Amino acid sequence: MAAKKKEETSEFDIFLSGLVPRHELLSGEDKADLLKTLNVAAKQLPRIKEDDPAVKQLQAKKGDVIKIARKSLSAGEYFYYRVVV
Repeated sequence: MAAKKKEETSEFDIFLSGLVPRHELLSGEDKADLLKTLNVAAKQLPRIKEDDPAVKQLQAKKGDVIKIARKSLSAGEYFYYRVVV
């Protein structure tokens, strides 16, 4: 019974709720460009845990960088970057 419940929850797309901002997994090249542009190391970025539901859905691994698009009344849309730990 528990296995069936787990399968049902894994099929749910959390990004369709409208409450979770858009998350995008950066490619290796995009990650390198971002770190060079910001002049930081990946370990200096804010962190997001590997067991976060959004990270699980994107199938991101430790060390990957996630680009999060957030909405703001003053800025419209801005991007926030997090490294998976």
